[in-house]
Amino acid sequence: MRAMQIFPSPYRYAAARSLERPQLLGMIAVFSSLALALMWWRWGGTVEDSLAYFNTARYLRGELPFGELRAPFPYRVLVPAVASIIPGELRNSFAMLNWLLVSAAGCMAALSVMRLGYNRRKAFLAGLMLVACVPTYWYAPYLLVDPGSICARAAFVLALVSGQPWLAAAAGLAGTAVREENVLLLVWLLAARQIAIPAGLAALAAAGAWILAVRWWLLAGLPAYSWTPSLNQAIHALGDLRSLASMALAAGVVLPLALIGLGRAPGQLRPLKSLLLLLALPPLYAALCVRVDGRAIWGLYPVLLPFAIAATMPRLMQPEGQSDRQAGAPAR
Repeated sequence: MRAMQIFPSPYRYAAARSLERPQLLGMIAVFSSLALALMWWRWGGTVEDSLAYFNTARYLRGELPFGELRAPFPYRVLVPAVASIIPGELRNSFAMLNWLLVSAAGCMAALSVMRLGYNRRKAFLAGLMLVACVPTYWYAPYLLVDPGSICARAAFVLALVSGQPWLAAAAGLAGTAVREENVLLLVWLLAARQIAIPAGLAALAAAGAWILAVRWWLLAGLPAYSWTPSLNQAIHALGDLRSLASMALAAGVVLPLALIGLGRAPGQLRPLKSLLLLLALPPLYAALCVRVDGRAIWGLYPVLLPFAIAATMPRLMQPEGQSDRQAGAPAR
């Protein structure tokens, strides 16, 4: 009699392909070198949001008084906290952390595609599209928390397609500590029945406790803030050419390919369509309240990339996609 899974998964994923250690190390070297080359020219810069995250790290180092912090940015405390404990000049430490996070996200995106049954060339292409993109050059070198959020989402997708929902829950918790909207990863994990109900509720409770602890205990007393939807803001966003240009550049080839791939995706990718929709809601809401830029699309890359890779192959050549029986069959 088979032992009951603690975290049952209702979807059967394709048989995993693996990389030999030299291949994995080579991929890490390529992606990290490429990310460093792209980020070097804007290394450690601060502007708008990034200055607020930089000040959060300075506060955690004891270099800035609490009164200089500006909500809601300090509530996204995990990446600034890690940067603050890395030895050396803070700008370099923060930028180096973002470099490591982008490189790791590229490797995990590649491994996710391979775990879905695509070949090594397709996997490398997925990692390349995540690393060699305009946002890596334009946003990643700045002292932002978005690379941490993208890394957590890439880890979530990799854990999910590897049949390890408990690791996906851990990635969701880490992602929530990076940016609060990543709690939606845990909401989806539970709603999609990828995790047992008691475990899913426990993960959600832990994420909620973290958000409340940061807001009302660790960083209590920051000035109140609110994001109120406004029709005027929506109209302004449609005429903000700089914002629209940044989103177009961030979309690059990934978003158009992903839209094509939605119709070609094999069965094991179908559950991710609802995850993609759920993760797109916070940027859409933000666009009604504040100015948004290409980071809104960049943050979706870990979920978009498997669909983008699916677009590069005919429907009948998709892994595990030759029949309805094979695609999306329940796990036994």
